[in-house]
This record gives sequence, C-alpha cells and structure tokens, in this order.
Amino acid sequence: MTPRTKEQNEEIRIRRLAQIRIAAADVFLDKGLVMEIRDVAVQAGLGYGTVYHYYSNKGDLLHDLLWVCMERAGEWLDGFTSPSPSVTERLSDLSHDRRMRQVPLAEEKSLFAAGIRLLEAWADDHGLYLLYKLAADDFRPLPEARAVPLAAAFREQVLLPFAAVLGDGELVPAKPSALDLSENSAALRFAEFRLAALAGAASLPLRRGTLRADARDIAAVLFTERTMQRQI
Repeated sequence: MTPRTKEQNEEIRIRRLAQIRIAAADVFLDKGLVMEIRDVAVQAGLGYGTVYHYYSNKGDLLHDLLWVCMERAGEWLDGFTSPSPSVTERLSDLSHDRRMRQVPLAEEKSLFAAGIRLLEAWADDHGLYLLYKLAADDFRPLPEARAVPLAAAFREQVLLPFAAVLGDGELVPAKPSALDLSENSAALRFAEFRLAALAGAASLPLRRGTLRADARDIAAVLFTERTMQRQI
C-alpha cells in the first residue's frame, strides 16, 4: 500500500477534527458538562482512542469547538439589508400571510431576514447554536479563565454589531456612533435579551430536527415586534 502524503494526512486530520466537534456539540446539548470523551466517540462513530488522540479531555474539546464557531458567529449579520435568494422567496410568501401584512418591507429585508439566517445556521451547525446558548448564560458553565475571553470575543463580534442594528429598540438600523454601546447599556442589554430569547425559542425545534422548517415562524415572533403589538 502506498504511504499517504503529508497533504492526505492533513486532510484526514481536519476532517476527523470536524467530525469530533460536530459530535461533541450534539452530546453537550444533550448532556451538558457531564458528557465524557467516550460519549463523543460513540456519537461520532469513532473509537475512544481516536477521539482521545485529538482531545485528551472534554474541556479542551469544548473550548476548541466554541472558538472554531466564534470565527463565523457574526456572519448572519453580513449584508444586513441583502437577504439571500432563499430568504427573499420566503419574504415574498409572507405577502400572502395576513399576520405579516403590516410589517414594513424594509424591516422584513433586514432584521427579519437576518433572524432567519441565524436560525438556519443553527439548524445546520449545532456547535454554533451551542455558542449562542452558552453566551446567553455569559459562558458561566465554563472555567472563568476560558469563559472571560469567550464572552469578550462574543461581545465584540456579535453583541455590539447586533446592538447597532437594533438601534434604540425600534428595530431599525442605526449608526453605531449614535448609540451607547458601553457595558450594561440599554442597547447592549436589549441585544442580549433578544438573542437569548431566540436561542430559547430554537431549543425545542432544534432537538426535534424542525428548526430550519420553523425558522420563519420563530423569526416572525421575535423579530417583527411591532406587528405582534398591533395584533395584541
């Protein structure tokens, strides 16, 4: 048998790490901090020794998983006013939905579309959902030495941009310079509450495997606040 090249070995390593992280996210969402490396191995369909070769303890595995997810944590806010074609189609469908007729088109194409993108990202990547779920608790389940840097990075990459988008709570884009985005400011707390509510609403559909199908309805409830107020 021809020996594998360095490139092939690296490709296998990267693929195996991704496989382990995907499994770890699912196990952690199910068991929390009581998960063990053995549980991850079973979920990934790998031998215990294989997983242990890459991660000797669950703390390092979870820490690595969260930082990898942090790299794309804010992507759902990219192109805030330019929803993807799939989202555009869904927004078109909403024009026939009596419940949503009062939602301004500009709002649908911004916050509502962004909410759908985030929910769909969570449906595809449970590790990304885990990051937001732990962020809602300020990463308190983790040791302080690991929780503090994660919280700071999440604040810079997600909370601050999202708070700027939310503006003063009127659900319209606003200039960051016009907002108070200091620690514990109203704008920042509003962004934290909205994301925590979204993570909570997504929990059950994610476990049922229906989050992608339910994304539009969840976003409608949490990201079209003025419409809901009119109905009430």
